[in-house]
Amino acid sequence: MLKVRDLTKRFGGLVAVNGASLDVAEGEIVSLIGPNGAGKTTLFELVSGFQRPDAGRIEFQGRSVLGRRPHQLAQIGLVRTFQIVRPFANLTVRDNIAAAAHTRLAARSAALAKAEEVAAALGMSGLLDQLAGALPIAGRKRLEIARAVATDPVLLLLDEVMAGLNPAEITELAPMIRRVRDRGTTILMIEHVMQAVMDLSDRAIVLNNGAIIASGTPGEIVENPAVIEAYLGAGMARRLAGTETGAGHA
Repeated sequence: MLKVRDLTKRFGGLVAVNGASLDVAEGEIVSLIGPNGAGKTTLFELVSGFQRPDAGRIEFQGRSVLGRRPHQLAQIGLVRTFQIVRPFANLTVRDNIAAAAHTRLAARSAALAKAEEVAAALGMSGLLDQLAGALPIAGRKRLEIARAVATDPVLLLLDEVMAGLNPAEITELAPMIRRVRDRGTTILMIEHVMQAVMDLSDRAIVLNNGAIIASGTPGEIVENPAVIEAYLGAGMARRLAGTETGAGHA
């Protein structure tokens, strides 16, 4: 569904994304992980049309989408959320979702019906009449996802939807993400919460210093020496390897 090849983005002398290549297949939940400053958000910005790459290719459903603006990508089903959520605070949850639905539906009645349908599917019907500005952070995160779903995405890019949530809220949000996938939406998500990565992902892709250093199942990724080194440093990686070797000889 999504094919990224040799993607590069420079900001002056800084190479934020360095020849990155990845694939996301239809129906997957794929996590994009890596240390702070690894280039994850910049990669999202490139794929979603908010930045233009200096080199490389981006294909969505077999077609090049280089140069497409975010609203043009949304029209063909490539939609993203944002880590810092900014709903229309003085509007209800219903009207926030309906506003997103208007990207595809002209009639007010149709957009409101879509809002009802999306809220029911994602377990938010009880929140429809609340003002968005009165929602706690977990509620605003759920609303951000619901607004994206109301645009009927084919591929949804989720940018750290678990950030700022406590463990109980993370546990509550995870089934909502699965329901989005079960509705037929493929998901690529940036995530730092490893509980969510392990529980939700079919695959994880690791970015460090702008380059892809590993790809595999979550279980494979957490045991990958290059990933351990990227997160914990070379010294800790060597100590862990030494500990494991020692344990093997015990």
